[in-house]
Amino acid sequence: MSYLSDLPADVLARAARIRLAVFDVDGTLTDGRLWYGEDGHEAKIFHVHDGLGLKRLQANGVQVAICSARISHPVTLRMEELGIAHVYQGQGDKRATLEELLDALGLAPEQAAFVGDDLPDLPPMRLAGLAVAVANAHPWVSEAAHWQTRLPGGHGAVREVCDLIIQAQGKGDAERERWR
Repeated sequence: MSYLSDLPADVLARAARIRLAVFDVDGTLTDGRLWYGEDGHEAKIFHVHDGLGLKRLQANGVQVAICSARISHPVTLRMEELGIAHVYQGQGDKRATLEELLDALGLAPEQAAFVGDDLPDLPPMRLAGLAVAVANAHPWVSEAAHWQTRLPGGHGAVREVCDLIIQAQGKGDAERERWR
């Protein structure tokens, strides 16, 4: 994980405290484009690297949640497939959603990461102990982030965040060994 070898100490310290990682969907778990068929049904494309990263994060004791302003059946299906229990769609106030989730799980804001790409993600990013912007995030979101991924949303950015947290928590070597 050479791309994680030169991270600032502050980012690693923040990532080491994470017990809950919350991800935006459109533009973060997807590339942000909305696909509609002639019949009006929506389609989304998710990257398998991101999916495995989310599963590995959960397997390493970090709770995972998604928080989206939109409601989408493909999101429901994908999150069920990944075993993600904390799925919040149709959320107009993402900060309030994060606050409620932290309260329900008995966690402090410093123990949460929020990953996003656009303006509605700014309020929860400002609350979270680790704020991450994907590579193609709006400039204001990038400015508010503690760290920014190398890859854009929908193209492995989420996996980078998962790897960062696992590595910062001292579990990276065990993860590598698991796949030998």
